Order: sequence, then C-alpha cells, then structure tokens
Amino acid sequence: MAEMLLGLPVAKAMTQSSSERVEALKAKGILPMLAIVRLGQNPSDLSYENGALKRAEKTGIAVKQIVLPEGTSQEELMDVIRGINADDSIHGVLMFRPLPKHIDEKTVCEMLDPAKDMDGITSGSMAGVFMENGMGYPPCTASAVMEIFDHYGIELKGKKVTIFGRSLVIGKPVAMMVMGRHATITMCHSRTTAEDFAQAGREADIVIAALGRARMIDAEKLGQGQVIIDVGINVDEEGNLCGDVDFHQAKPLAKAITPVPKGVGSVTTAVLMKHVVEAAEKSIQVQM
Repeated sequence: MAEMLLGLPVAKAMTQSSSERVEALKAKGILPMLAIVRLGQNPSDLSYENGALKRAEKTGIAVKQIVLPEGTSQEELMDVIRGINADDSIHGVLMFRPLPKHIDEKTVCEMLDPAKDMDGITSGSMAGVFMENGMGYPPCTASAVMEIFDHYGIELKGKKVTIFGRSLVIGKPVAMMVMGRHATITMCHSRTTAEDFAQAGREADIVIAALGRARMIDAEKLGQGQVIIDVGINVDEEGNLCGDVDFHQAKPLAKAITPVPKGVGSVTTAVLMKHVVEAAEKSIQVQM
C-alpha cells in the first residue's frame, strides 16, 4: 500500500521550527514582517492570503497587508514597491499575480529587491536558484516539494526524477533544486512526444507532476514502486479538486504519493513563513 505523503505534518513541523527562530529574533529586537501586496479581490488570492495570515499568526510573524484597487496604475504600484524596498522593518514580500492586464508585470516584479522576494518572482531570485548562490528565494511551491522530500526522508541522490511541466513557478526551479541533490532529471512538457512522455514517466524513480491538467498522468505513464509528487490543483467536471495525476490509478502502483488536496498545497504557506524568517536572519548579518 502506498504511503500517503500528507502535507499537514510537514507544515506543522516547519511552523514549529520557524516559530522558535522567530522567538530568537525577537530576543534580538527583530520582529520578522511580511508585506502582502494585492490588487483587487480575486477569490483565489483572498483564499491564499487568509491561509497565509493564519500561518503567520501561528509562527509569530507580523503581516502588513497592502490592498490596492484593481485599477491602480503601474506607477502607483511601483511607488508601493519602492517604499517596501526602502522599509527596513519589512523583511519579505508576497505580491499576488497575475497582475491586471494594464500593468507590465515583468517591470514591476523586477523592481522588487530580490532579498525581499519570498516567492521567486524576480530574475535575481531565479538566478539564485540556478546558481545556488543563496540570493533570493525559490517559489514557495517548488520549495514545498523539497520540504516534503526532506520530511519523509526521501533520498534524491542517484535517483531518476521525471518532471512533468517546465514552468518558472515549479518545473524549472524544482528541476534545479532536485539536480542540486544529485538526481538525474528528465523534463517533459507540451512539445514532448506522447511516446517519450509515457516512457519517461514509467522509467522514473520519482515523478513530479506540475502540468496543470487534471488527471493527465494515468497508469500508462507510471511504473511500479515510484514516489509520486502531485503539484497540480485542478477542478474536474464535477467540481471536485484533483491533481495532475489520476490518484486512483496511481495509488496501487506507487510506493508513496501526495494526495490532492492535503498534499503539496498544504505546505506552501509554511514555506513562505520560513523564507520570511530566513530574510529576517539575513538582515541581522547585513547590519553587522
């Protein structure tokens, strides 16, 4: 029977560790603070923000909510970012995307100080991931995958890892992070042939699915005894949440598998808080 790689135990352990580090920072006169920047009232943004606020409270991290009208101009938003960059009391930033269409998202993101970029939205952060130089932070979802590996003691060295999806949010950064643990990676995407796609899935020791397509990874694309990490969060025709992996087909084959929901998504806000704590700790080093 496949082991369920549940996200809640991972998030709880991370929150406990982060809260202890927060207390140590407070003893030095530093209160870790996260700024959340949101334009408009997108329901998915509101849902994630609510989860982040609850996690911050459990961790002891202060949160500054910056809520702007959806019609906010690009220059007005850039002024907000400039203010955040200059505010030493703010250690990390979460800015919800996508931004409204009238805003040049790339320009706005690049204005953010990579040292305060908690979710890998700047090129500086992504350079840090690819160069492993400690600059910036990976996207929280990609980091959540690695936290699950660590919590459940899943060894990556020497393993064959197939990643389905090549986005900058998950596929590419998690590929670099997995390769940094000495795994051999195969990346499949929309231009991969159907034959190669299925073969890469079957031959892997570990599968990471991040395509954003409901139940696309079925039994024909999987092998026996694999560790399966399903990052996808989709809504099926019946309105139910499901992953990129067909869970019912994959479970009998897998050695271990993350469910959807209650898997990777449960860990992301804990990762966000961990990044804020790390940024606050680094701020002390800069001041010394």
